[in-house]
Amino acid sequence: MDSLEKLGSYVVRATAEAKLAAKAAYGLRLAVDEIATNIVTHGHEEAGISGVVTVSVALTDDSLTVVLEDGGLPFDPLSHRLPAEDDLNLPLEERAIGGLGIFLVLKSVDAFRYERAHDVNRNIFVMNRTPNGAA
Repeated sequence: MDSLEKLGSYVVRATAEAKLAAKAAYGLRLAVDEIATNIVTHGHEEAGISGVVTVSVALTDDSLTVVLEDGGLPFDPLSHRLPAEDDLNLPLEERAIGGLGIFLVLKSVDAFRYERAHDVNRNIFVMNRTPNGAA
């Protein structure tokens, strides 16, 4: 958990290099932070294992891609139930616990994919780049 701030700073630097609009940069940081927190909390700490989360960035003319890889427990964020529209309109105290973070991830990035290969979880976040950082 101590490294989440460093991870966030790294993502912010990547969004600046990619010249993403402020809203897109914020969305990507939010999404990466949410999944990274889930990896550390659920994939490592709750399982009683330690591990490393590796982050990589790929910048092309069209997109910025951030990839988080870890060797924790398998966890496909896309396989879990997302809150229904009716759930989102309920008062906080009446909402079911869980699922909102993944919902925010999917709403915050242009594309999100999950892969599991060779005992490694791979969470892939893609933000499209627009000319001159326009939103």
